[in-house]
Amino acid sequence: MAKVKPAATTPAKTVKSKTARATAPKAKATNPLLSPWKSKLGLPPFKSLKAEHFRPAFDAALKEHEREISKISGARTKATFTNTIVAMEKAGAVLGRVSRVFHNLAGADTNAELQAIEREMSPRLARHSTAIYLDAGLFKRIDDLFQRQGNLKLDAEQTRLLERYHKMFVRAGARLDARAKRRMGEINERLASLGTQFAQNVLADEQAFRLPLNGAEDLAGLPEFAVAAAARTAADLGLSGHVVTLARSSIEPFLQFSTRRDLRETAFKAWTKRGENGNAYDNRAIAAETITLRAERAGLLGYKTFADFRLDDAMAKSPAAVRGLLDEVWAAAVPQAGRERARLEAFARGEGQNIRVEAWDWRFYSEKVRKAEFDLDEGEIKPYLQLDRIIEAAFDTASRLFGVSFKERNDLGRYHPDVRTFEVTDKSGAHVGVFLGDYFARPSKRSGAWMSTYRGQRKLGGEERPVVVNVMSFARGGEGEPTLLSFDDARTLFHEFGHALHGLLSDVTYPSLACTAVATDFVELPSQLFEHWLSEPAVLKRYALHYKTGTPIPDTLLQRLDAARTFNQGFATVEYVASALADLELHSLDDPKGLDVTRFESQMLERRGMPREIVMRHRLPHFAHIFSGGGYASGYYSYMWSEVMDADAFDAFKEAGDAFDPATAARLKEFIYSAGNRRDPAQAYTAFRGRLPTSQAMLKKRGLAA
Repeated sequence: MAKVKPAATTPAKTVKSKTARATAPKAKATNPLLSPWKSKLGLPPFKSLKAEHFRPAFDAALKEHEREISKISGARTKATFTNTIVAMEKAGAVLGRVSRVFHNLAGADTNAELQAIEREMSPRLARHSTAIYLDAGLFKRIDDLFQRQGNLKLDAEQTRLLERYHKMFVRAGARLDARAKRRMGEINERLASLGTQFAQNVLADEQAFRLPLNGAEDLAGLPEFAVAAAARTAADLGLSGHVVTLARSSIEPFLQFSTRRDLRETAFKAWTKRGENGNAYDNRAIAAETITLRAERAGLLGYKTFADFRLDDAMAKSPAAVRGLLDEVWAAAVPQAGRERARLEAFARGEGQNIRVEAWDWRFYSEKVRKAEFDLDEGEIKPYLQLDRIIEAAFDTASRLFGVSFKERNDLGRYHPDVRTFEVTDKSGAHVGVFLGDYFARPSKRSGAWMSTYRGQRKLGGEERPVVVNVMSFARGGEGEPTLLSFDDARTLFHEFGHALHGLLSDVTYPSLACTAVATDFVELPSQLFEHWLSEPAVLKRYALHYKTGTPIPDTLLQRLDAARTFNQGFATVEYVASALADLELHSLDDPKGLDVTRFESQMLERRGMPREIVMRHRLPHFAHIFSGGGYASGYYSYMWSEVMDADAFDAFKEAGDAFDPATAARLKEFIYSAGNRRDPAQAYTAFRGRLPTSQAMLKKRGLAA
């Protein structure tokens, strides 16, 4: 699974600083973050940026935003949509710009200095944001407009924006009394610090682990591509020989192919113990305090639990609705995983290994069983999945669906030598946006994959087109060799590019409704839907070319890939749903004081009948989706909620008889990819499909339908 990382701050969602320092005009003139950007197509001035620029830039931007908000809040004129809501949309432009650049770099190319600034700024930004949302004068004006909206002659997008502002302020505590507001501010500030520390701890644990492979014995079983990648990883770290790290694209091939069961166990335990090693980077106390503070915040707002609070503003609406979907899928997946385990153990016995399959054995034996049953293994597929060709496949798919083109621009700036920069244009040649691709794992980058923006889209005050980035952590190919992807890696690339298209194609007026600013359980629809085109034979036959011979992937291999489509889906579904259930149940605690997250995780899984050979996809001490900023807190179910929609949505193309049907693609672009948050998610999906989806298409896709 991949996650989308929303823009770090938007003009209406940033923080008041009591310690903002004045910035002299000379400093503004010399600070590239504060001076007018002269870079082409709206890119930040990456070449001129230094870590030392961020503190003064934040100081100046916070001070400017405070003045803007004070002017709106203290206005003596009657509130209008223009002098209040539009003014809020325009306010904080500099702060939003500085924040987006900083938080993108802090995730993708960090260092000790940036991490120190991140720890300092997180509570300051939270304090500033809280001060805005709890500003009584500001809310009085927004509430007045909300109550009078029927007489304001607003269009549909303006009405939606006003409703979203009102709801955001109410959910932030605008109606609380003074004492509760003070406590809300304290909670928000502390949660911001905890989220930053959690993410930095996970990165530190990941960076600390290196598994050296010394000689042929340690490399036993690894195919050529895995050996080459391990050699390149070692070289990138300044080491000799071969090294496996905790980057998913490094460790997963090792777990799939290494015949060294002892080394697989070592690597797997390190992978699953991130944030739980009893060292300075242990996240268990941070996670417990985070859950306790979230529960308190929900209680201040009148909700029984944080899950109730969070889901009240989601497409799902309630924990019961989410639990119903997860329970349905869990009930089908656990027995399937049991049957899969039996096949793995039978295969091991057939090889003379009278073992009980453990978690570090599952990927190894499932790869063997897949080879035996479908004449298919990852080592056969990977030579056809070159990174550069899969990038081209994603671009071509977007072009055929939505009429956009991608041209690499080496004259445009980039924040790291690995980054590739593309200008995106439409059929007429008009500028659509800029796409940055950052594909390789490195120590300065947190693991995983995500999409974010350096600049959003808006029409307010003049057309402004987005600058979007995809960040991934693929293991680089050997020296002089192309980078080869697993099928899961290729799917991740398509997934994140679906998010990128959601940002690039955005076509709304107001920035708070633009790009991926939609409900968490709707934001994964564009990304997961785009994954489907990777499996289309027309795409694979054109772009899946053998890296040595250049020959297209054979029809027989495509047929075997399709036949194995639901192989091991019991395992994949259980490891994901276990994480989603843990997230939901953790945030459904009404009194989490004294929480031990390890004990909670263990007891919850035991109650649920978690197979002992499967580990949660994200164990709680390193579950960054829900603890690092909390974007998916009580929302990790969103991938499956969206999968219900994406399976049904792709059926629309099947029903049209063409995976690139123009009429279906036009509806998809109009109501999903370009529409931002102009509509309620259920209305948006219904406008595209004509109805809401059911779970049957998703269960069938996973091979779990009755």
